[in-house]
Amino acid sequence: MAEQDDWILYPHTRLDNATMEERAQSFHRELDGRRTVRRFSPDPVPQSVIEACVAAGSTAPSGAHRQPWHFVAVQDPHTKTEIRHAAEAEERRNYETRFPDAWKEALEPFGTDADKPYLEVAPWLIAIFAQNSGAEGKNYYVTESVGLATGMLIAALHRAGLVCVTHTPSPMKFLKDILERPSGERAYLLLAVGHPAPGVKVPDIQRKALADVLTVK
Repeated sequence: MAEQDDWILYPHTRLDNATMEERAQSFHRELDGRRTVRRFSPDPVPQSVIEACVAAGSTAPSGAHRQPWHFVAVQDPHTKTEIRHAAEAEERRNYETRFPDAWKEALEPFGTDADKPYLEVAPWLIAIFAQNSGAEGKNYYVTESVGLATGMLIAALHRAGLVCVTHTPSPMKFLKDILERPSGERAYLLLAVGHPAPGVKVPDIQRKALADVLTVK
């Protein structure tokens, strides 16, 4: 193990069991209300809120603490339009020739198609890039690390009262080109972020029961 002379004492306050359970249940109730939204209000969201949410996501654990992610927050209308056109071009190819019938059938209840107007309407797009290497050399567990950071970012956005939709057009090289990212990065995911449109509806989904996702031994 590395020398600990320059380590710091973890500022932890141990909670009693009742407080732990109350906090855990409260957090679950809050996140259980989160839904993917595809209709956005164009109302602006302060840049400071986006920055704080990205900072929260960036606290995620990562392989060897390399933090192999980079977030590009886009509010420029022309850039959002360029991203939308490129994303829709790839999505049309997906729906026409790439997606198997089973995948398209699985998507039908959610009403998705190749048109992505929210990529222009939402006040912010956050493009997330995975860094295969950095100043310290090769990065480790890149996909897992960036996935953790993305999940924490989504939770932070929900906590801030915002909604988002995850968009993973494949291939996503256009994001790297449009946003002029370096060769050591690859586009991982695109989030449209903002306030929901007035009166927006979402599917009445049911999450798996705890017994279906948890085994205790």
